[in-house]
Amino acid sequence: MAGIRLPPEDSDVSQAARQVAAVDLISDDDRSIAADSWSIKSDYGSTLDDEQRQADAAEALSAAAYRAASDYSSDKEEPDAEAVSSMLGFQSYWDATYADELANFREHGHAGEIWFGPDVMENVASWTKNLCLEISQHNLPNHVDSTNCVPVGQPDKDLSGWSVLDVGTGNGLLLQELSKQGFSDLTGTDYSEGAIDLARNLAHREGLPNIKFLVDDVLETKVDRKFQLVVDKGTLDAIGLHPDGPIKRIMYWDSISGLVASGGLLVITSCNSTKDELIQEVEVFNQRRSGPSDSAVDTILQYVDHIRTYPTFMFGGSVGSRVATVAFQRK
Repeated sequence: MAGIRLPPEDSDVSQAARQVAAVDLISDDDRSIAADSWSIKSDYGSTLDDEQRQADAAEALSAAAYRAASDYSSDKEEPDAEAVSSMLGFQSYWDATYADELANFREHGHAGEIWFGPDVMENVASWTKNLCLEISQHNLPNHVDSTNCVPVGQPDKDLSGWSVLDVGTGNGLLLQELSKQGFSDLTGTDYSEGAIDLARNLAHREGLPNIKFLVDDVLETKVDRKFQLVVDKGTLDAIGLHPDGPIKRIMYWDSISGLVASGGLLVITSCNSTKDELIQEVEVFNQRRSGPSDSAVDTILQYVDHIRTYPTFMFGGSVGSRVATVAFQRK
C-alpha cells in the first residue's frame, strides 16, 4: 500500500505501522486516510473524485492479505512474509485509470496526477542530474568503484549524452522534468496503452518531440537497448501489490538489471520500501544471480547513494520518511 514506511532499523516500529492497516482495525476515518494515501494529488489535476478513491482504497484494504494485529510479535525481527495485494497490482486498473485521465486531458487539458507529488518529482530529477554529473567526473563515494563509470563527454556542460529510460512512465511527466534538467535522449515505457497515449499527447503539448514512448511491460520487456540511466518512480511498488508480487519482484530485478548499461545508474523511488529494504533486495538479487550460496557474490548492482533531503517525521521514537529514492550502479 502506498503508505508511510519507516527505516527497518527498528522492526517493531515498522510492524506497528502495518498493524494500523489491519483489516479488522480499520475505522471509517482510517479508510478515508488510507484512500488519500493511494495517490498524492497535484496541481496538475485529479481525474477521480474523492468518494471514488476512498471506495477503491477501502475495497483494496478489505481484500489485502494482512494478518491480524494479534499475530505480530513485538520481538519479531523478520517482516511478515505475506505480501500485501491490491487492485493497483493489476494492469486492468491502470488501463482504466489512464483511459479516464486521457479523457480528462482531452476535455479539460489536465495532465493527470504526479505520483508522490510534484516536489518529489522535481527533487528526483535534480538529484539524479547531479548524481549523473558526479558519475561522469568520477566523484563517487569511497564504497563505489569508479572504473566502470559512464563516459559522457563534457558532463558539466551537457547531459545530452546520457540515454534515459523511465519504466512505468505513466503520463511521462518525470521525463519532461528530466528534459528540463538537460537530458535529451529520453524514452518512456509503460504496459498501458492509455498511459503511453497520454504521455505522447502531453509531451507534444510541451514541445518535447524528442521524448520517445513505447508500450512495453518491464517484466517481459521487448526493449533491446541498454540505457545509461534507468529510472523507476512507483513501478516496483505497483508490481509488489500484485497477488504474485514476490515472484514478480524477482522478475523485475532480472529484467531491469538487463536494461542498465555497464557503469550506468538505476534510480528507484518508492513509497512502499525504505532505502535499507531496497538495498537488501538488491543484495538478495546479487546473491541469487551468483549461484550457490558458497560461491563468491558477483555484484551486479551496487548501492551508490540516496536522497537525504525528504521531509522526515517521528514515530515511536524513530525517524522515518514517506518516500525513498535510491541509486544503484550496474557493474
